[in-house]
Amino acid sequence: MACPRCGETDTTAPDRWCKPCELAYDAWSRRHATEIVWEALAGTAVVVFAGMGLPLLGVSWLFAAIGVFAGFGTFIGLHRLNGRRHRREYLTAGEVPRAYLPDKTAS
Repeated sequence: MACPRCGETDTTAPDRWCKPCELAYDAWSRRHATEIVWEALAGTAVVVFAGMGLPLLGVSWLFAAIGVFAGFGTFIGLHRLNGRRHRREYLTAGEVPRAYLPDKTAS
């Protein structure tokens, strides 16, 4: 089966790219590694609200314990959504022109 990205190399899974394309994507995605910060902060906010805020409001500790799993689910869900967005962005990265500074000599 042909790679969905380059169309040349064989791949084992129909929804995955070939090894060279995956390695190129891995190197490209490392430049966006700081985007995990907002995912972790969103998961932490859910944990803090559920784990600390709900018991302070008088809600059962059971809901606070479930809030920890909800925070982890928030982190995992956002990470997967961001990963899909990155793959789409990587596919179009060759078509988007790079930002440049205008030439100051040509007025």
